[in-house]
Amino acid sequence: MIKHILLGTFCLAQFSFVYAKEVPNPKTDRFITSSVVQQVPKTVIIKTKKFKIRIDKQPNGKYLYQSWNANAKITAKPSMIISDGELVPDGSGGNYYINFNNEGHSYQVWRNYLTDSAKKAPYTLVVNDANDREIVRQDGYVVKN
Repeated sequence: MIKHILLGTFCLAQFSFVYAKEVPNPKTDRFITSSVVQQVPKTVIIKTKKFKIRIDKQPNGKYLYQSWNANAKITAKPSMIISDGELVPDGSGGNYYINFNNEGHSYQVWRNYLTDSAKKAPYTLVVNDANDREIVRQDGYVVKN
């Protein structure tokens, strides 16, 4: 009798494992997503060797790029404004870039969290022409966050 009970319990446990399915943990997924989102500021002002760049998150979720000469005041009229920028995650370490397109040129503002050098600038501006040739690459530092 005990053998039958043990056999039944063992079979029941085996069938439970067969029909069990992994349930994703929504709290973990939300935490990862929100931690990445928290690392992207709503507004950041970056200064490179030749430019001051202001990036703002718009209500529609897209980003706005405004740039001035490096010596100009941020209160002056921007020399360039590009809307509809998109955030593009780069790996799982928090790095990302915001991509803007204007008249065939691609403007990318990279956020460098994980780098191979502690001296690497926190931001990098990369501009590519219509043929995808890099025409500008300048490191940038946060002026105002």
